[in-house]
Amino acid sequence: MTTPATDPRLDLEQNLHLYRQMAKIRAFEEQVNELYKSAKMPGLAHLYIGEEGVAVGVCEALRRDDFITSTHRGHGHCLAKGASVNRMFAELLGKEPGYCRGKGGSMHIADPETGNLGANAIVGGSTGIATGAALSAKMRGTGQVAVCFFGDGALGQGLLYETMNMAALWKLPVVYVCENNLYGEYTPCAETIAGEVLARPRALGVQAESVDGQDVQAVYATMKRLVERARRGEGPAFLECKTYRYYGHHVGDVNRDYRTREEERQWMSHHDPLQTLRTRLTGLVDGDTFERIQTDVKAEVDNGVQYALAAPYPDPTQVDEDVYA
Repeated sequence: MTTPATDPRLDLEQNLHLYRQMAKIRAFEEQVNELYKSAKMPGLAHLYIGEEGVAVGVCEALRRDDFITSTHRGHGHCLAKGASVNRMFAELLGKEPGYCRGKGGSMHIADPETGNLGANAIVGGSTGIATGAALSAKMRGTGQVAVCFFGDGALGQGLLYETMNMAALWKLPVVYVCENNLYGEYTPCAETIAGEVLARPRALGVQAESVDGQDVQAVYATMKRLVERARRGEGPAFLECKTYRYYGHHVGDVNRDYRTREEERQWMSHHDPLQTLRTRLTGLVDGDTFERIQTDVKAEVDNGVQYALAAPYPDPTQVDEDVYA
């Protein structure tokens, strides 16, 4: 099933909120790239630019106390669920005010206060965590829902199918969100995924749907319905969001010999989630509205960078703290 492109229940204020959230994620990631190129950020990061419509559309359908688990490409998920720009940048720079006191870095950010149970550098590694959170919510009767973000590469991981099987048997309130961006690292999905993606969850009796991930309104409309279904106790769902990462697998992947520049230009010019929503709202808001949003977002992100650069590193005496294995 493919969801229509728009949801008439979205009002103008909510649409502008969706745009602001996507603009914030993009501005954040652009700064992450600059921090890497200027050698201010240790290690690598996997940019979410191009996929903003998925994280924002999904998280808009959730309550603050609902759970998410994230991936190595997880900055967008964290921000969409309510993470602070300041603390995000601090974590990326290894600073003490970061979400993991500077010890987790890009791929291990967690924010329990907003329901973010953490990013995971292991492909498909958080599927069990999200499913366990859904089991906990069901046992406690809280009405919470868990969302598990993962990329198309996780479709080759057995843990995903083991946990979906349990979720289907026990009718757990969890939605598995597959961000299909056409490439698993440097390999096209056509070379790694056999058959139809939706046939896999459906074989387990899991409600499965596909949506244009570049259309934030469509993602939200679909996710809202699946979340409400999960809250009613009707079991898990699987949502494939067809999307595209504009940059490489990580910030150091600049040549991208595994795909063409023409393909990239086509996605950027015809399937950009921010431009799609902006075009749809043309005539409903004055011409300066989007510029004001961009200015506000840029100021927030710039302030976040300065906050992180000025923040202290963890004291060396903390080296054996927060270590569990």
